[in-house]
Amino acid sequence: MTQKNLQKPGKAPYLRIATEEAFCPSEMLDIYRNILKQPHVDPGFQSLMGFYMSSPSERAQHIMRCLVDLDQVRIGHMDDAGIDMQVIALTSPGVQAMDRDLAVSFAKVANDELAEGVRRHPDRFVGMIAVAPQDPAEAAKEIQRGVNQLGMNSVVINSHTHGEYLSDQKFWEIFEAAQAHDTPIYLHPNTPPANMIGPFLEAGLDGAVYGFGVETGLHALRLITSGVFDRFPKLQIILGHMGEALPFWAYRLDYMHAATVRSNRYPMVQPLKRKPSDYLRENFHITNSGMAWPKAIEFTQSVLSEDRVLYAMDYPYQYAIDEVNALDGMDMNPTTKKKFFQTNAQALFKIPTPKTGA
Repeated sequence: MTQKNLQKPGKAPYLRIATEEAFCPSEMLDIYRNILKQPHVDPGFQSLMGFYMSSPSERAQHIMRCLVDLDQVRIGHMDDAGIDMQVIALTSPGVQAMDRDLAVSFAKVANDELAEGVRRHPDRFVGMIAVAPQDPAEAAKEIQRGVNQLGMNSVVINSHTHGEYLSDQKFWEIFEAAQAHDTPIYLHPNTPPANMIGPFLEAGLDGAVYGFGVETGLHALRLITSGVFDRFPKLQIILGHMGEALPFWAYRLDYMHAATVRSNRYPMVQPLKRKPSDYLRENFHITNSGMAWPKAIEFTQSVLSEDRVLYAMDYPYQYAIDEVNALDGMDMNPTTKKKFFQTNAQALFKIPTPKTGA
């Protein structure tokens, strides 16, 4: 996508660390092509990857070209946009569209490829660990390998896996490993599952325009109400896109969750140790990926605190240099702005400050 005529952001008194940036091994695209040839394809997967992998549009071609690169194309775009570092994750739906055995084995392949890219460019890239929730025990092992052998300090899970959510206790071994290794989990969007997507798909609202946020916000709320954070109080979850709207809903979530518990309406809605908004403030971090809107950023900082809101671009899906300039120009306390762009990411992802850095 053409960005040539836009003013390149100048040097800032902080590093710009973008924290929700995607990549895709070329081999995974081959796997996706085989999935798309099957007689019964998940409608969300068909809508998302079926489009990007076949469309001749400038946007789709840009995304497919950039996803597979971990070298000069990506770094050139970062330089043009003034991005000092990217925190990179396997693109959605990652291995979660695959069957269990292939997902487990390919997660290792993807993590090794990303780790090698980080080794080539250690001052520019940081990697997240991809796991296959299809096998929670293997996912836990991959978290351990990612931390101890690959030097990664966070995990990405692309929301639901074949319509199943991590609020089901059969997945909680993953949370146990994440808490034990102090690795936050980035709960990244996926398209709504087959039993949910119909009204979104028929209106063309299944993707990033709305469906992603609804589906992933639902997933995060299911984690809260299922008691995940009472069981794993140190677990940290990262949500993009200004928290998939949950900070805006905080008051109503507290009120209606308490009312639902009192009513004994649903057996799965039981009392929690804290209010839903307390978990948002203590167990979640929010990035602004795809939401270059100062008012929303400032509001979310007021709800969760300025220590829990981070910058992200959402490359290559939303590569927009003008948004970097707009956020540089936010009317924000310099200390708070440095937290937003740099130091919150360094603390959360365990990124050391370069000797020559801001």
